[in-house]
Amino acid sequence: MLKNNSFSVDYIPKRIVSLVPSQTELLYDLGLENSIVGVTKFCVHPSHLKKTKNIVGGTKSIHPDKIKALKPDIILCNKEENSKEIVEACTNIAPTHVSDIYNLNDSKELIETYGIFFSKTPEASNLIQKISFKQEAFETYIKEKTIFNVAYFIWRNPWMVAAKKTFIDHLLTVNRFQNVYEHLERYPEISVASLNKEVKIDFVLLSSEPYPFKKEHGLEIKKQIPSSKIIFVDGEMFSWYGSRLEKAFTYFKQLRVSLEESI
Repeated sequence: MLKNNSFSVDYIPKRIVSLVPSQTELLYDLGLENSIVGVTKFCVHPSHLKKTKNIVGGTKSIHPDKIKALKPDIILCNKEENSKEIVEACTNIAPTHVSDIYNLNDSKELIETYGIFFSKTPEASNLIQKISFKQEAFETYIKEKTIFNVAYFIWRNPWMVAAKKTFIDHLLTVNRFQNVYEHLERYPEISVASLNKEVKIDFVLLSSEPYPFKKEHGLEIKKQIPSSKIIFVDGEMFSWYGSRLEKAFTYFKQLRVSLEESI
């Protein structure tokens, strides 16, 4: 019997439904494409999966009947991406594993867990080693760099930012960014008009997801804080855990170089 905290299965799952884009990508990179039977409309990496696999809804709204018809051996969810109601509905269909990711160690533990669940331990170990190697190299590079004050936006109307107790905030810290909203938690709504009133913001980071920020949104914020620089960042690099991390540290170094050149 395979166990992970309170979750256990007594067989190797062969039919997988994934309701989390970053976890779908991880499954693919572990060599499990043929075992994936259902994904969300947001599972965009690799791009061909949306054409070859059954779409069972999004991350916030699913079609239980479609999932049930696929006869999954296991359903993969995430505490942040999927609601309690979705998890409960999935639990009534098949064994459901819910990941809970706050930092890089959690991410590596999830990769290891999937390696055990799906009999892909060598592949999982190899991936963890690659991520750890790149992480260590980046940490050596970044350790003497200037700490910048940043605000990381994820949504507009209402304006929302990433604060404490999020994976994004953890990666901001790894990048030696000081989150000006560290006194708040999760994804609070904020007033753009109040920005920069108490602490100077060096960079406003506008994420590519979940809200697709455009140039006009940056100009909107710039009117409120003309002394700050508006930077558009790849949201997948800051919020996708799993195999995406193998690419993230190269991106983070390139981002740091561009920020320093912009000063």
